[in-house]
Amino acid sequence: MAIINSLIIWRMKKRFHQIELFLKYPHEVQKDCLNNLLKTSEQTEWGKRYDFKSINSYETFKERIPLQDYDSLKNDIDRTKKGERNILWPTDIKWFAKSSGTTSDKSKYIPVSEASLFDCHYKGGKDMLAIYCNWFENTQVFTGKTVTMGGSSKINPHITGSYTGDLSAILIDNLPFWVTRQRSPGKDIVFLDNWELKIEKMADRVITENITSISGVPSWTQVLFNRVLEKTNSTNLKEVWPNLELYMHGAVKFDPYREIFKEYCPDLNYLETYNASEGFFGLQFDKGISDFLLMLDYGIFYEFIPAGEWDKEHPECLTLAGVELGKNYAIVITTNAGLWRYQLGDTVEFTSLDPFKVRITGRTKHFINAFGEELVIDNADKALAIACDKTGAIISDYTAAPQYLKNNQNGCHEWAIEFKKAPLDINYFQVTLDNALKSLNSDYEAKRFHDMILGPPKIHSLPIGKFYMWLKGKGKLGGQHKVPRLKNDRSIIEEILS
Repeated sequence: MAIINSLIIWRMKKRFHQIELFLKYPHEVQKDCLNNLLKTSEQTEWGKRYDFKSINSYETFKERIPLQDYDSLKNDIDRTKKGERNILWPTDIKWFAKSSGTTSDKSKYIPVSEASLFDCHYKGGKDMLAIYCNWFENTQVFTGKTVTMGGSSKINPHITGSYTGDLSAILIDNLPFWVTRQRSPGKDIVFLDNWELKIEKMADRVITENITSISGVPSWTQVLFNRVLEKTNSTNLKEVWPNLELYMHGAVKFDPYREIFKEYCPDLNYLETYNASEGFFGLQFDKGISDFLLMLDYGIFYEFIPAGEWDKEHPECLTLAGVELGKNYAIVITTNAGLWRYQLGDTVEFTSLDPFKVRITGRTKHFINAFGEELVIDNADKALAIACDKTGAIISDYTAAPQYLKNNQNGCHEWAIEFKKAPLDINYFQVTLDNALKSLNSDYEAKRFHDMILGPPKIHSLPIGKFYMWLKGKGKLGGQHKVPRLKNDRSIIEEILS
């Protein structure tokens, strides 16, 4: 295993030198990407509709092709799912990733082409390890196995060899055999639909393996960790897996989980990713700093809509050449799976322009702005981290929503929080959270002035397992499913509190 470990590290370092190319020439790489996407799709239905062949500049591209969202593409995606070809993308689409960005009852099926699978998602996985090997030249991560918290999939009856499901299931099912050998457990367990049974079987299988790395959404990985520790009567994961060194995670902000994971394994290394069903977008590039290097050579062309333009019928769009530091942007992507000028729904802020690095600030539809406070997920996560640090609390999960003005009382933000370790004084936690939000968000601070518009936050401390049971009741256990952090209406919080 030591020889294999050395060979893989050597291969990963070679890829790191390729990453340095787009770091040096970002605008040229993105221009080539757009040209290649248009040329490849000239003979598709969309290519003919918008005459891709005659588009020779970004200005023409954005003038001719309107911005899209899932609803505007749904009909063409449904036709593709039923076996029609050459609509959005020239090659056959065999896989459709079930989007799980929210716990909404509405399912979205994102097309995954062979190009996006290998040149985007898998390339992101390789680069993740290349960056890790650059951080730790003497890593032994390839001497053992990886535990992956994969989802499930279903056969698509309309196309032979086609199926729909969680992106993780699509990725795992198409891995080469030599990678599959390094993973545990096998597909017989990973693809189980029943997540409670899956966790039980996973725990039984991986306990006896030499696990060196783990990847998955923090909330569901935490459930597996708890079961492993219970079954082995251990106090931390190093007692079970002495060679465990790396946890790869994404999908949700990690700050609320950081203290919990330190208890599971005090000396674990972390590497965060920014990916979704629609594509692999960014990787943590600097050790200990959770900003994402925007990966520019994955077959994705990026545009950005500045805050203030999001709700306009024809918003301004910028390329990387036009973005600025410290401003919020909504991401628009054009991909090698046929998503043309697709509004992803994520909002980011650039923390560096050389190279281009971003941090996720929230979602265009996941925020609270009932009183003009414009609270985004980034504000909430940071404020909760401050409150936990000052009170010694540890949070498992949370959601928040506005409580509107009524009976001459001020409105407020209502928080439903599941504490793994509750604060000794919930009132002090509330005050600390409120002050932290004021320090992070000037609009919130203004609305809180003398309680004239917005009163202090209201905190509900929920019993352990409350969010799990809510997700279970919605049929949303496992995969990428998670509790919405912020909601601008009370639909989620009232279900949970009831």
